Amino acid sequence: MASRWLALLWAPVFLCVALILETASGTGDPSTKAHGHIQFSAGSVNQTAMADCRAVCGLNTSDRCDFVRRNPDCRSEAGYLDYLEGIFCYFPPNLLPLAITLYVFWLLYLFLILGVTAAKFFCPNLSAISTNLKLSHNVAGVTFLAFGNGAPDIFSALVAFSDPRTAGLAIGALFGVLVTTVVAGGITILHPFMAASRPFLRDIAFYMVAVFLTFTALYLGRITLTWALGYLGLYVFYVVTVIICTWVYQRQRSRSLVHSISETPELLSESEEDQMSSNTNSYDYGDEYRPLLLGRETTVQILIQALNPLDYRKWRTQSISWRVLKVVKLPVEFLLLLTVPVVDPDKDDRNWKRPLNCLQLVISPLVLVLTLQSGVYGIYEIGGLLPVWAVVVIVGTALASVTFFATSNREPPRLHWLFAFLGFLTSALWINAAATEVVNILRSLGVIFRLSNTVLGLTLLAWGNSIGDAFSDFTLARQGYPRMAFSACFGGIIFNILVGVGLGCLLQIIRNHVVEVKLEPDGLLVWVLASALGLSLIFSLVSVPLQCFQLSKAYGLCLLLFYICFLVVVLLTEFGVIHLKKA
Repeated sequence: MASRWLALLWAPVFLCVALILETASGTGDPSTKAHGHIQFSAGSVNQTAMADCRAVCGLNTSDRCDFVRRNPDCRSEAGYLDYLEGIFCYFPPNLLPLAITLYVFWLLYLFLILGVTAAKFFCPNLSAISTNLKLSHNVAGVTFLAFGNGAPDIFSALVAFSDPRTAGLAIGALFGVLVTTVVAGGITILHPFMAASRPFLRDIAFYMVAVFLTFTALYLGRITLTWALGYLGLYVFYVVTVIICTWVYQRQRSRSLVHSISETPELLSESEEDQMSSNTNSYDYGDEYRPLLLGRETTVQILIQALNPLDYRKWRTQSISWRVLKVVKLPVEFLLLLTVPVVDPDKDDRNWKRPLNCLQLVISPLVLVLTLQSGVYGIYEIGGLLPVWAVVVIVGTALASVTFFATSNREPPRLHWLFAFLGFLTSALWINAAATEVVNILRSLGVIFRLSNTVLGLTLLAWGNSIGDAFSDFTLARQGYPRMAFSACFGGIIFNILVGVGLGCLLQIIRNHVVEVKLEPDGLLVWVLASALGLSLIFSLVSVPLQCFQLSKAYGLCLLLFYICFLVVVLLTEFGVIHLKKA
């Protein structure tokens, strides 16, 4: 029992393992180290140190390329591509709309990469890890699976917090106005239902506390080490609360099973959660990757079938739109199948593919060193002789050879579950690499259109990272599980805020050896966001109990209308129509 309680802390720990090497070796600005804090300006740059990169659009077209290349504010410290240099140096001015269009399409494809990696590779490995640790569905749901569902948001926030110029992206994207209004409202419109009273009040109370802490930190202008640890501690307290509530519900249900199982919504929600968690804890590879040939297969056949992301039988029965989307996803799925091992405890062979898994012992560690810190570690030469990537290939090849000759195609080895940890790390760094490019593109679009990072976080980043959650929650609602989908809207945001802000600031404090992270809100926009969040939560907290927790279509329409009004106010504030009067 003690080991299960300790395992509750593993989701944030795993995230630290995936990113701590990347952040710990970074060198902070010497000036910030001297003052003992990092200055995060959400959407602005210190004008005394460097010229604002947004000034590039006000220059003559002949001067823009030189300005972008010489101005330190226009450089990206992470990522593989320099998007500002690409758009101002390699595209002529008359093709600027074409360059922006290409960037938008690449941004959408990056969101697709984030979704595919999280859904088909990251979450299944987290599920396998939680299964091997023998965690219950409820405990796994608020730890590993919450981490899996929020992976794109968390990684995007960590990347954004790593650079003072993009901290506003995290502030705008993490706080869930879109999910708790548009997604939650859409669920109630699709399938009106009676909410589970105690879980709803519990989640919304923790959500309000998390938001209050965050905007208190913004008001104070700093996050200290104690404050960052407090975020993570509050999340642990939330997990413990869920465990206790689940134990109480199950105890009540066992005592009054005959009389109250059909009368108590809270108890029904728990049984429904168990049923749905069993369906969502792991991705079903049966339909998509089931072998077409029966009987004993050769090693080559196993490898070919394991690397095939397309089920031809399913292809013939699907719509044209599904086929088009599948064709777009094929390169991503093939690359991930080649580099990310997946352990599926629900299958008899636990998804053991001997030739592919042995190949992944070489490729996955190689991907790790080439994606960590954008490949800086991979090309580092040990003793001036061999680069790190070559050493990794040699060691991986030796380990793969031993595994290949010591195992068989038919039966997975005893230590096959360790591949889940390798798959977790590899998929986490794939997500981190894609999230880094997303943040860099959004910052480039902000420079071009002269938009603040807070607005970009509230719009493009929030929309892109919430697409997967919206589709999955709407699907659950259509299938008759609106209570489960509605609860996920609030539970996932709690994880995103507490872990995203807490871990993001904690890693920056460790990386730069400072005592605090200093925050400067992006003018009026952050307080508009705070007001909107507070009003939406108070509206739900008051209106839902007044409706006796019976959520109707009218409630959903009110949430959608609220988000539209909020977005209008944000845009009017951004373009100066709404502003504070100067004394």
